Amino acid sequence: MEDHISFILNDLGEHREKYFNAMSPPIIQTSNFVFPAVADFRNAILDELNSHIYTKGNNPTVEILRKKIAALEATDDALIFASGTAAISMTIMSCVGQGDHVICVRHPYSWTATVLSRYLVRFGVTYDFVDGSNLDAIEALIKPNTKLLFLESPNTFTYELQDITACVALAKKHNMLTAIDNSHASPIFQQPAKMGVDIIIHSATKYINGHSDVVAGVVCSSHAIIKKMFIDEYMVLGGIISPHDASLIIRGLRTLPIRMERVQSSTQVIVAALKGHKAIKRILYPFDVDFPQYELAKKQMTGCGGLFTIEFDFPDIETLLKVVGKVKRWKIAVSWGGHEALMLPMAALYNLPGRDNPHIPWNFVRFYVGLEEPDYLLEDLLEALEI
Repeated sequence: MEDHISFILNDLGEHREKYFNAMSPPIIQTSNFVFPAVADFRNAILDELNSHIYTKGNNPTVEILRKKIAALEATDDALIFASGTAAISMTIMSCVGQGDHVICVRHPYSWTATVLSRYLVRFGVTYDFVDGSNLDAIEALIKPNTKLLFLESPNTFTYELQDITACVALAKKHNMLTAIDNSHASPIFQQPAKMGVDIIIHSATKYINGHSDVVAGVVCSSHAIIKKMFIDEYMVLGGIISPHDASLIIRGLRTLPIRMERVQSSTQVIVAALKGHKAIKRILYPFDVDFPQYELAKKQMTGCGGLFTIEFDFPDIETLLKVVGKVKRWKIAVSWGGHEALMLPMAALYNLPGRDNPHIPWNFVRFYVGLEEPDYLLEDLLEALEI
């Protein structure tokens, strides 16, 4: 029973008899905890990860969330961070030292690329980006000092996947750790630990919280890896989440499965209706039969969520931006995973002063399907395409 998703989301870690039998856990909004005796304080210091000494380390509200997230990802433990970027950065830092090497799939989340290319290089850590679908290309980049293979499957704009089981086998062959950003799939639709991945990361800002009112990240792994990261990175760098934000994410988790089912079903309706439209070259959606890695997506994931990308067939940026300007029910924004439909036109990032143009073509627009009725969103988009 304790591994049943309903138990995890509604009961795991929640000892209601300790807080007046309240249905929702309290927000322990405190910075400090007191001890009745020196002996109690000494014992807590010896196990700070599992004790309540200072909220920078472990807080009871955050601890409930840790237990739920770890169980959802089928790992021993988890840490909760102030952002997905903090979770990614501290994961990579925990795996490498000066002179070490990281292999990362190409086109990852922008801040993953940034922490490797602009931050860790300052401390003697080298890296290579690689086509994650090509195992031979990955193996060709492995060096004696390669410590980490960083995956993101799928990524969150063009949705390239990696064969996770094969990547894990390759990494183990060369005594490397594996980490994966699992934000796209959520723990509802993909559990990489069951495929052997060492460290699983999420931007909890997105599906896990699901209400567009919290920025957070999570890292799930073994007891040993989490304890080391807690001591060496989490406590040192202090990228913690507040108890209040943790309580909001606990609330969001209650509805995670039904939200994932809803956005997936709506997305499939919308993608099917848009295919073949004269203004569209192609639609990228991993669970669409025409997606290049469709079979792998179906093998590794039990569902696919609410992201899809359209490659439009317009002659110029101006025409694309005119269409985007006519769309009203999809809000222009970064991120995704909340209750509201969003779109991110790549053209908006072109020709910005002092910036290089993105590697993704200007005629790509990413769409996120929220909890709205699919016909409501589809009607709006089809009207905008009548040019």
